[in-house]
Amino acid sequence: MTTTPRAVVVAVNPMASFGHRRDVGPRVVERLRNAGHRVVVMDEANIELLRRETAKAIADGADALVVVGGDGMANLGIDLVAETDLPLGIVPSGTGNDLADGLGIPIHDTEAAIDLLIAALEREPRRIDAGTIRHGELTTWFGCVVSAGFDATVNERANLMSRPRGRSRYIVALLRELATLKARRYRIHADGRVLEVQAMLVSVANNRSLGGGMRIAPDADLADGRLDLFIVERMSRLRFLRMFPKVFRGEHTTLPEVTLLPVSSARIEADGVIAYADGERIGPLPIDVSVVPGALRVLA
Repeated sequence: MTTTPRAVVVAVNPMASFGHRRDVGPRVVERLRNAGHRVVVMDEANIELLRRETAKAIADGADALVVVGGDGMANLGIDLVAETDLPLGIVPSGTGNDLADGLGIPIHDTEAAIDLLIAALEREPRRIDAGTIRHGELTTWFGCVVSAGFDATVNERANLMSRPRGRSRYIVALLRELATLKARRYRIHADGRVLEVQAMLVSVANNRSLGGGMRIAPDADLADGRLDLFIVERMSRLRFLRMFPKVFRGEHTTLPEVTLLPVSSARIEADGVIAYADGERIGPLPIDVSVVPGALRVLA
């Protein structure tokens, strides 16, 4: 039994991996309790209710927040604890677990991820950066990547589809978007520079990957106080299709159409584009993205 019991709020997404990994949340709670920690479990019917009730549980007193799910749940946790002293733990069980992967948390071995979490509760939390997105009057936090190009368009189409269910919906959306793929005109203000580009993909990355392993910024550092602006300029549809697998391996960075630029802030403007962050819908461009160095304490 641990010598330092903690009060841990555990927020569980019951629909992580489309509901196929419902066993992970109860296992996390069981292991934490067996380790001597006091656990408050948050398992609500929808994400907005989960966010509200988790915020209440934190306000009642907690030493740590642990989220169980994918990048959407990590995003919920970041929103609740950014720029506070409350550390965030992640036990990955979603379809996309990119932030956990970037933090070195095992994403294919639940028991190993829980072992790491329990050990981390006994150590000083690690500090990493987070980003903010200002869209209209709203400001949203993110941990992984802001998407404002082809990948965001696929997300938007998939969210508007009722069929098919599960991950195959995103494959169908991807194929449909590829059929009409074309470059868009962007105006990007990046640390005082103005870039006018015709681009297929535009993202701002804190983490190295998004979308379950697309390593768009393979050398990104979660604690360097910078973001990586990622741009893929106009290319033929065939060349884009040939490039796409390289992104999953991080082998695209030397292509002439690819730009990776370290920035502290960026404003992205384009017509007809809906931005996403950590897989969650943000809204239409323009958006203003900024890094907040050391904004998060993480159990990793």
